[in-house]
Amino acid sequence: MTRVVVADDQPVVLHGFASILDSADDLDVVGTARDGAELLTAVARDAPDVAVVDIRMPVLDGIAATARLAAEHPATRVLILTTFDLDEYVYDALRAGASGFLLKDVTGDRLIEGVRLVADGSMLLGPRVTRRLVDDFAVRAGTRDTTGLDTLTARETEVLLEVARGRSNTEIATELYIGDETVKSHVSEILRKLGCRDRVQLVITAYEAGLVR
Repeated sequence: MTRVVVADDQPVVLHGFASILDSADDLDVVGTARDGAELLTAVARDAPDVAVVDIRMPVLDGIAATARLAAEHPATRVLILTTFDLDEYVYDALRAGASGFLLKDVTGDRLIEGVRLVADGSMLLGPRVTRRLVDDFAVRAGTRDTTGLDTLTARETEVLLEVARGRSNTEIATELYIGDETVKSHVSEILRKLGCRDRVQLVITAYEAGLVR
């Protein structure tokens, strides 16, 4: 059972998302929060697997709360929800440690699927968000300290490039003619070598280093 906390400053939205997620047999909404400070308290108390977080909240916004969660509760993955498909904070939210990003007009089924994917360690970006992120990464390419990239083997570099293109482990395995478990092993080793928390940070690293344009 995947434990979930939902944070949003609008009561109707908060309870609506919580009800949708709680309706799934494999998801359990163990807490809700109306601002970033309440979110931190809920996560510390309930130890959820996933926190579904609105970006724009009072007291402590979603970005600041995400950064705190990444530092203090790294086992809890963050799925950001926002009304704004051109939100200037998308990039910062992912850099803060979010594992996914969806717009609030998402369907209930897609929201449930998103929480499942993030809980499983996958990267999740809504289609309308992806183009903006790619543009931002392209502008910032080459600005990141690329220490660690030179420690990757040729195969690990291939896997990193496929991850940066948004492909799943199964798709990478098919593309590179290797097994799913081998891909998982490579991804784990790449995360270790680059000091990244998850696949989202791997994508950011690849774009910032100029590996993908």
